[in-house]
Parts: sequence; C-alpha cells; structure tokens
Amino acid sequence: MYKKYSPQSSIQIVKSRKIPKIRNVVKPTKKNTDWLKNEINQYFDVNGYLSWSAKKKKYIILGTNSPKNGLVECPKCHVGQLMIIRSYKTKKRFMGCSNYYNGCTASSPLFQKARLRALKQKCTVCYWPIVIFRYSKNQKWNRQCANINCESRKPKF
Repeated sequence: MYKKYSPQSSIQIVKSRKIPKIRNVVKPTKKNTDWLKNEINQYFDVNGYLSWSAKKKKYIILGTNSPKNGLVECPKCHVGQLMIIRSYKTKKRFMGCSNYYNGCTASSPLFQKARLRALKQKCTVCYWPIVIFRYSKNQKWNRQCANINCESRKPKF
C-alpha cells in the first residue's frame, strides 16, 4: 500500500548543459599586461589614489597624463594638462591646470565676451596653448597666447 522511501528514487538525473563560449576574451600576454598597467597608472593622481569628488559623487581622475579636454602639458607642474574651465560660481572662463587639486596653481583669465577657440599648439615663448578669438562675425580671427604674463602678448615698440 505505502511505498518505502528510498533516496535513489528521488534523485533526478540532471543533464549537463553546454556552457557557451565567452566572446571578446583577450589572452593575457606580456604586451597586453604592460599596456594595461600603463592605462591604469594614468588614472591615479600623484599620491597613487583616485580622487573623490563630493560634487559629482564619484571618483574622478586628477593629474592624469591625458585628461578629457586637455590642450597641452602644464608648463608649471608637468603632470596635468591645461584646459578651458568655466567657473560654476562666477560663470567666467579661464585656463587652468587639471592638476589644481593636487597643488598646481597655473591659471590665466580668458576673454569673456569673445567667441573663443583653443588650439592644441604651444606658444614658442612660454609653452601655454594658443587661443584664437573674435568679438563679431565681421572681424578676423586673432591668434594669441593664453598666458596673460607671456612676453609674446606684450606690445612691441
């Protein structure tokens, strides 16, 4: 009337599924690992850490070799890059170093009302980037060094 319980009767045979092959796998080689180490080292700041941004609420990369909007290498610290920054508070444009939070003080004001484009060319005198600007469509584009203290910006008499 009642069947006796046996563990063998309750075991079900599970068929093994084929595990799909993983695509886009890079085999680790000496060349690949060296490249990856280089890439990772660029994301650390001078102290060897990623920097926490309270405003953006995430880790950001400061003092990298190639920031997103960098123009040329900073002539003052040689770690960051000079880029055009807009102040959140005053809404004014200036050129500053991406390594500012680690102690670099390289900065220079820019024209506020002019249409401005920064070039990735260096000034021959001070090695800051060259900017081109104009105030209206009728004017020609003028070239000038972005550094306000550069000798090439001073009038020649």
